[in-house]
Amino acid sequence: MKHKHLLLALLAVAAFAVGCNKEPTTAQQLDKVQADTKQAAQDMKDYTFAQKAAFVATMQTQLATLNRELDQLAAKVEKASDTIKAEAQPKLRVLRDQIAQLNQQLDEARNATELTWDSVKGGFKKAYEGAKDGVQQARQWVSDKIAP
Repeated sequence: MKHKHLLLALLAVAAFAVGCNKEPTTAQQLDKVQADTKQAAQDMKDYTFAQKAAFVATMQTQLATLNRELDQLAAKVEKASDTIKAEAQPKLRVLRDQIAQLNQQLDEARNATELTWDSVKGGFKKAYEGAKDGVQQARQWVSDKIAP
C-alpha cells in the first residue's frame, strides 16, 4: 500500500511539474524519463505473490507512462520532414508492438498462480526493461534528428 501511495504522489508531482512547464527541453524530458525509469525499477523490485495486485497496478501505470512518451515522440515526428517521418514510423511501430505485448504479459501476471508468479513476473520485468530502453533510445534518436 505504501508503494501505491508513493507512486501516486510521485505521479501527481510529475504531472504538476509537466503542467507548469509548457515546453520542456529534450534534456529535461530525458532527465524525467531517467528518473521515472529509476522509480519504476525500484517499484518492480521484489513483489511477492501476495503483492500481485500492487505489482499489476504499478506496471499498468508504467505502461501508461511509456504510451504517453511514445505519443509525445510521435507528435514531434509528425512535425518533422518526410524523411524523418519515414525513418521514425517503423521504430515507433515496433515500440507500440512491444508495449502491446507487455499489456498481454500484464494480463498473464493478473492471472498468475502462486506457482507461476515468479516466472511471469520475471518475464514481464525483462520485457518492460527492453521496451523502456527502446523508448529512451527513440527519444534520443528524435532529439538527435530533430532540432529543438
